[in-house]
Amino acid sequence: MIKQSMTIFYVVDQQAATTFYQKTLQVKPVLLVPGMTEFKLDSRAALGLMPLTGIKKLLSEKRFIWRAPVSPQAELYLIVDDAASYLHRAVENGAQLLQAVVPRDWGDRVGYCLDPDGYVLAFAEPN
Repeated sequence: MIKQSMTIFYVVDQQAATTFYQKTLQVKPVLLVPGMTEFKLDSRAALGLMPLTGIKKLLSEKRFIWRAPVSPQAELYLIVDDAASYLHRAVENGAQLLQAVVPRDWGDRVGYCLDPDGYVLAFAEPN
């Protein structure tokens, strides 16, 4: 049985990424140490931010070739109460707007942006 899940984004600047997510999600990190920031998203899910230099050291430099993303590598899909407000805060704090919040054919209203490290953030609410 899986007891908890954590998505970890490898980021260029841990402090900048921490500030972005703290302001966008309006939550404080539960862990903030050199090499890792952790945000509790709910009782069973968390978001971690690890500097790219840290994961290279942990798993071997040879495994990681850092290039500016040609296309996004991952998406964090968050179901929230007011998707437009979250999307607006993300853009105010440095994200690039991809699509406004609109009804989608799977039933949610969703808006999309790219965070400063190139990850897709989707803010969704049930339609």
